[in-house]
Amino acid sequence: MKILFILSAFALVGSCATKKYAVKVQDLKDSIQIVDSSLVVKYSNTITTEELRNHLYTLTSDTFKGRFTGEMGQKMAANLIKTYYQNQQISSPFGNDNYFQIIPESFLPKDTKASENIVAFIKGEENPDEILIISAHYDHLGVTKGGEIYEGADDNASGTSAVLEIAQAFKLADNDGFRPKRSILFLNLTAEEIGKQGSEYYTLHPIFPLENTIADLNIDMIGRFDEIHKNNKDYLYLIGSDRLSNELHYLSEKVNTTFSKLTLDYRYNAENDSNRYYERSDHYNFAIHGIPVIFYFNGEHADYHKPTDTSDKIDFEILAKRTKFIFATAWQLANMNQRIKVDNGIIY
Repeated sequence: MKILFILSAFALVGSCATKKYAVKVQDLKDSIQIVDSSLVVKYSNTITTEELRNHLYTLTSDTFKGRFTGEMGQKMAANLIKTYYQNQQISSPFGNDNYFQIIPESFLPKDTKASENIVAFIKGEENPDEILIISAHYDHLGVTKGGEIYEGADDNASGTSAVLEIAQAFKLADNDGFRPKRSILFLNLTAEEIGKQGSEYYTLHPIFPLENTIADLNIDMIGRFDEIHKNNKDYLYLIGSDRLSNELHYLSEKVNTTFSKLTLDYRYNAENDSNRYYERSDHYNFAIHGIPVIFYFNGEHADYHKPTDTSDKIDFEILAKRTKFIFATAWQLANMNQRIKVDNGIIY
């Protein structure tokens, strides 16, 4: 009888602890308020399949020769992106016509020429020292020994095109008097394909203090679908969203429920995931500095890292839907009352 009483007591304590945790999670969810719903819808609708298609087909054209780090095609792509920001009147964080963060040859792997991250900036209205980064790498694999060009349509002209459209949407809102509360840095990264060198260089030589960076939303391959989801294209893998900030994770989910209604797939977010995607794209260099991240990803497909990753295989409707979701998430992060909380994934 005594043993039964003790076991019952332990069961009760366990039940209370579980309930307490569940209540804390629910309280966190309830505390997240969507801001500016009508504005989010208005400016997300400026993100169009036509403009995404134009960006992507341009970036993957033979002119850019696969955009290999340090080579002429990559530099031409960098100038194309810079010119886009200038035409949209999105300023440089350096305060002049220089949109390039130069990465010297000495920092890059042997026989790789100097390269450039491209940076554009919208200064926040109320908390300008707090920085949200929206990133994507624009480099790719160049040309095969046989002369075939790696277009890199999904990897990562899709993510680069998304960043350009998101930047335009925020700028259009700014032009109409809706400047974000926090500053936004649009970070087009080089040298991802040779070891995430562009993002590593940025975190070692940040334009703004890393402690002021509230989050990095990193976009790498969002224009296609994988074999797992061949019968449901309305999905997106999210990786890292709860690793450093539960608030970021639940905010992202609430944004999706409110605006996008994608199927959010977290299978590759598992810490024991054998693919180790959490460590394989540019967000990771921010995460290791304690900055909350989300990595947006459609998964690998048969054309991954092959010359057959071409523009004609991009699903522009789903690319637009995913881009709008990321824009809506960025809007919340930039405009919520308090900056996102870092809790290392633990709900106390």
